[in-house]
Parts: sequence; C-alpha cells; structure tokens
Amino acid sequence: MELILERAYFKEGTNGTLFCSNLPFDIAQGKFLCHTIELPWNNNKRSVSCIPEGQYELIPRFSKKFNHHLLVKDVKNRNLILIHPANNALKELEGCIAPVTYLSGLGKGTQSRVALQKLLSLVYQAQDRKEPILLTIKSQNHEHCRTL
Repeated sequence: MELILERAYFKEGTNGTLFCSNLPFDIAQGKFLCHTIELPWNNNKRSVSCIPEGQYELIPRFSKKFNHHLLVKDVKNRNLILIHPANNALKELEGCIAPVTYLSGLGKGTQSRVALQKLLSLVYQAQDRKEPILLTIKSQNHEHCRTL
C-alpha cells in the first residue's frame, strides 16, 4: 500500500493532504484519507523541521505515550519520526507528522485521533495482507525551493 502526502510549506507550519493508492481492487485508488500538519521546513534540523520529501516505509508501533501509531523508517539524519495525534504542530510535534480531520490554520488541525484511527485501520489491513506500507512525500508548492 502506498500513501501519498502532498505538502504545502509555510513559515508557520506545513499542511498536507494524505491520499491512499495501490489497494486491492482499486477500492481507494487515489482516495483522500485526511489532512496532515507538520512543523515548517527548517533544513531537516532535529525537533524543529518537517522531514525531507521522499519515500519511506511505515511500521505500526505502540507506546504508552501515543498508544497505536506509526514509525517512519530511515529518515536521513533523524530517528523516531512518528505519525501520531496532534492538533498544533508548533506545540505538539518535534519533527513528526500528525493526521487531522480538518485543517484549522497553518500547522493546525482538529480531530487528529479520528484521522489517525482511519489511517491505522488501512495500515493494519495492508499489514494483514503482508504488503509493504510506503509513504511518499512530495510538494504541492511549485515555488518551493528543493534544497533537500
């Protein structure tokens, strides 16, 4: 299963739209899943920047802090990049990605736990089918300078 995250970069935060593709029988081919919020791009600096564009493997994970969530594997010069619930990127994220149901501002959203549950449901189904779960991140800003 492949998830496509199309980002828009702003100095106050990064907003995205997450789509799903490659599901069996084209059930959700190009289907909108949710929005995302992240920190602004700051040259991939730990704890203060979103991660670079590219393709990453996602692994389901559990912790006491976030319960069920996802780990983004093999992010260059970073570790423990997660997809977990948050509604305000600047206050609640340290480089991670938060799914949200609605965008309410730059780097802000609402109903993050609802969006995460929707995402996890699809991920667990793909895992049951023994499929790799991939996340492709790309820009929807045409003027975004790619110094990644």
